[in-house]
Amino acid sequence: MNQTDILLESGTNELEIIELYIAEADPAEREGGADGFVNAYFGVNVAKVLEIIESPPTLEPSSSADHPSYLGVIPLRDMVLPVVDLSVWLNVKRVPSRHEPILVTEFNGVRTGFLVSGVTMIHRVSWSEVEPPSRYVSDLPGNCITGTVRLGDHFVLLLDLERALSELHALDITEPEPVEPEPGERPMRVLLADDSTSVRFLLKRNFERAGFEVEAKGNGEDAWNHLLGLKKQAEEAGVGVIALLDAVVSDVEMPRMDGYTLTRRIKTDPVLAVLPVVLFSSLISPNLLHKGESVGADAQITKPEFGGLTNTVRTMILERRAK
Repeated sequence: MNQTDILLESGTNELEIIELYIAEADPAEREGGADGFVNAYFGVNVAKVLEIIESPPTLEPSSSADHPSYLGVIPLRDMVLPVVDLSVWLNVKRVPSRHEPILVTEFNGVRTGFLVSGVTMIHRVSWSEVEPPSRYVSDLPGNCITGTVRLGDHFVLLLDLERALSELHALDITEPEPVEPEPGERPMRVLLADDSTSVRFLLKRNFERAGFEVEAKGNGEDAWNHLLGLKKQAEEAGVGVIALLDAVVSDVEMPRMDGYTLTRRIKTDPVLAVLPVVLFSSLISPNLLHKGESVGADAQITKPEFGGLTNTVRTMILERRAK
C-alpha cells in the first residue's frame, strides 16, 4: 500500500487531482496560450483514471451516435473502449492538435475514454480547499461542475463525470416503482450528501418514492453542520438523535469535506455514532472497501446500484428498529 492509500483511508480529507486542459479557440482580446488559444483547465480524481493513451488519428464522431460527444470505440488490449470528446460534452470549442491524449477512466463499474487537449500533472489537495459551485450554478439543469480549486495561478474546475455517463445512457436511471410504508410504520428519515447535482436529484427522487423523508446536502461540511444541528435539537428535546434521523447516505468525493471524513466524524461522536452510514460512490470497488471500513461505514455501495440502495437502507433501518 502506498502513502496515498494510507492518507486517504485515514479520513484526512485529501484527494489527488489529475489536471487536464482543453485548448479553446479564443479572440485576441483575451489573454491565453500561444497562437491566440486559451487553455480551459479541469480536474478529475486520479483514483478514476487507469491510464493515459494517445488518441488514434482516425477517431471521428458519428452522425448516428446517441450523443454528439460520443466518438465511437477503439481497441485497447483485451477490451473495446468507448471514447467521449470531453470538449463537445462541455460545449467548449476545442482546437484540434496532433497527439491528443485520452484519459482512460473506470468508475461506476464502467470504463470510458475521454479525449482532451492535454494533461499537466497530478496535484494533492485538501477537500477543504475545494469550493462548491454557487447555488445558482449548482441548480442549473446542465451543471457539470462539482467544485473549483485554485492551483498556482489559475483555477481548475472539477468535473461531474457521472453526469456524462448518465447522459450517454451508461447508468441505469430508471425511475423506481413507489413503495408504500407498512401500516403504522414510522416515517424513515435519511440525510443525503452528494456534490453531483444529477446524482443528488436521482437519489432524492428514489428515496422519496420509497417513502423516505429526505434532506439533501451538496457537500460533507453542510451535511456535518446539519447533523450538529440535529444533535443539539435532540439534546434539547431529551431524545436520542435516532428519533430525528434514521440514516446517512454519503458520496465519497465532495468539496470542503469528503465522505470518509464525514463518516469518521459521525462514528467518533458519542451521540451521532448510532446513525447508520452508507457510502454511495463511483469509487467503491473491492480494492477500496478497506477505506470505508477504516472510518466505520456500515455499508458501501457503488453508484450503478441505484435500485438496490433504498432497499439496503430500509433493511438496515428496520433491523435496527427491531432490536
